[in-house]
Amino acid sequence: MLEIGMIKVNNNYYLGIDTSAYTTSLAVIDENRNVVFDERILLEVEMGKKGLRQQEAVFQHINNLPKIFDNLYKHIDVKKIKNISASTVPRNVENSYMPVFKVSQGQAFIIAKTLNIPFKQFSHQDGHIGAGILGCGIEDIEDFLALHISGGTTELLYVKNDKNNYNIEIIGGSKDISAGQLIDRVGVKLGMNFPCGRSMDILSLKCDDLQKNMPISVKDTWVNFSGVETMFYKDIDNQKYDNEAIAKRVFYVIGESLSRMVQFSFKKYKTKKIIVIGGVASNSYLRSIFKKNITDKKIGDVYFPPKEMCTDNAIGIAYLGNIKEGF
Repeated sequence: MLEIGMIKVNNNYYLGIDTSAYTTSLAVIDENRNVVFDERILLEVEMGKKGLRQQEAVFQHINNLPKIFDNLYKHIDVKKIKNISASTVPRNVENSYMPVFKVSQGQAFIIAKTLNIPFKQFSHQDGHIGAGILGCGIEDIEDFLALHISGGTTELLYVKNDKNNYNIEIIGGSKDISAGQLIDRVGVKLGMNFPCGRSMDILSLKCDDLQKNMPISVKDTWVNFSGVETMFYKDIDNQKYDNEAIAKRVFYVIGESLSRMVQFSFKKYKTKKIIVIGGVASNSYLRSIFKKNITDKKIGDVYFPPKEMCTDNAIGIAYLGNIKEGF
């Protein structure tokens, strides 16, 4: 959360709400696209569990949002809010639906009606792309690639930055489990609390001697992670490597696999620019692999937003409310 006092400026504000699978988020940007409020509450998952049921997540969102709004009203003059936007679906495609996003949709709609201001709708994925573009300072970018890697998603996207919204085409990704699921499942197997991304990241930094004898299952722009998942489970059961090495090997497999997908996509599509977004994109070691395999070899331009803009947040949704019409 940003530590801020009462904002005393004449700027208009744009409010964004995002209620994803594991985070309740609310953010406000001003008309100059400065972030003036950003608060997130990570949903609670019982130790040993590998996730939350949707009804459990919905219940926590309903309890979390009043707490965040109470804090918002202490810092922001709501009369200056020009519009309210919400993530209402996972992706901007037909039949995309998750119950958790009905919470942000409903809350945003009610507040917009109460304040008599416009209500805009975007997808959770739109929000990640928006946060990535804002965080990287590349708002004029047109056609580009985006790699969305998070707890439940590993998708390679071709994106057109259209006037009303992003026009997104899935051109690659994982055919089985996502990169985030691989991290979380191995982390839980190692005894960590779900979600495990941050704990796995910290653990991996303690490994100095990485053995790279691991299978990479990539064909063109598609990857499979279920095979290495089984391999990691066996390595843990057989105590073949210490926990630090296991964690770093997980990120090595992910980084090598995804960077190979991106290299192939650069050959197939005219654009040579890609934004890497989603919670997994905050991992330090993965970023170093992309730098070594793509940036240093001058294959293309890779943009990583600041780490706080990678994990689930409402900043991108608020930003889109300022510049796009939504759907």
